[in-house]
Amino acid sequence: MIVTLLFVLFIAMMLLGVPIGAALGLAGTAAIGLANADAQWFGLLAVPQNFYAGLGKYPLLAIPMFVLVGSIFDRSGVALRLVNFAVAIIGRGPGMLPLVAIVVAMFLGGISGSGPANAAAVGGVMIAAMARAGYPAAYSASIVGAAAATDILIPPSVAFIVYSVLVPGASVPALFAAGMVPGILAGIALIVPAVWMARQHKMGVLEASLPRPPFWQSLREAVWGLAAPVVILGGMRAGWFTPTEAAVVAVFYGLFVGMFIHRTIQVRDLYVILRESGELSAVILLVVSLAGIFAYSLSTLGVIDPITKAIVNSGLGEYGVLALLIVMLITVGMFLDGVSIFLIFVPLLLPIMEHYHWDPVWFGVILTLKVALGQFTPPMAVNLMVSCRIANVRMEETVRWVGWLLFAMFLVMVAVIAFPELALWLPRQLGY
Repeated sequence: MIVTLLFVLFIAMMLLGVPIGAALGLAGTAAIGLANADAQWFGLLAVPQNFYAGLGKYPLLAIPMFVLVGSIFDRSGVALRLVNFAVAIIGRGPGMLPLVAIVVAMFLGGISGSGPANAAAVGGVMIAAMARAGYPAAYSASIVGAAAATDILIPPSVAFIVYSVLVPGASVPALFAAGMVPGILAGIALIVPAVWMARQHKMGVLEASLPRPPFWQSLREAVWGLAAPVVILGGMRAGWFTPTEAAVVAVFYGLFVGMFIHRTIQVRDLYVILRESGELSAVILLVVSLAGIFAYSLSTLGVIDPITKAIVNSGLGEYGVLALLIVMLITVGMFLDGVSIFLIFVPLLLPIMEHYHWDPVWFGVILTLKVALGQFTPPMAVNLMVSCRIANVRMEETVRWVGWLLFAMFLVMVAVIAFPELALWLPRQLGY
């Protein structure tokens, strides 16, 4: 009875528009209170304890820092210089600007761990440039929203940090390494339909007439942005700092580039940058802490074991169960953001992963690929919301373009399921 009430209350609040964090916390608190009714209010002491426990984890310190990195590089002008350099290399022509947008978004994925921040940085530059070249605004928004989704696969990644906190045996360095190859494959997969659609529908007819930036000048201007992933990821690999410390290094590197090299960030801009990143970080960490209350209620009520047994004994087999989970998460991903999906479902999926002896790092990459798909799957697509706002189009207008991009990234997820070494080879080579 209490279990039913837990889920009914949570779903009802979601339908009423209650924020996801509040819905998780309130439903979990109600379930804990009813389960410990005999203990009166003493049973509710588990609520503040689990609220604190949800936040008191060292890897979570990296989240506000990587969110701050995204805001800093959004304003530093790095994205514009990387775009000019990419155009200088690739050249002009039908379908080339969408290719540049995807490549630059992938590169920025090695700097910031936030998909929406990536979409804002790339979209602020590329959507206007694609409009001048004759690309439809809805198409441009679709490309940027999909390209920014590679951000949570290519390290550093906020999603991988959250997953590592929830799953024992999945370290942040191993997850970062495991996401590299699938992230690059996802970017390449997006390039194929992006270029094909542009040429099929004769978009970008004005692109060839636009000037091509000079190579050496573009390289000189982009060199500080090009060095950022080398500093961040190379420093982690060399053992100079941990992933959490790398986030702090990235913040100071971004401030140095923005304030002293490019001079695009003034002292007065710091307040706005800190406020925006503080608000976003607070939302993420509040959802994490409130989800800890929900997870504790699931554990206390003994919900997880019956669900695990029902799925395992369903007769679907290992790959049937995996297909069922993917379909379920694709459906849920249309309405919930990635961090919320992890916080709600990973505690439920962990026993299933252990039953089938799935590698926790490989399984984390699969779930993160699913989250990446959700970031540009309407109607709740955080990256697409950002890019559509920049392009000034409704999300419904992007559906005809987004479908092909979703299919391309879905094929990458299928490939990683069929060939786990795509995710596990690099961590093994690096000794993780």
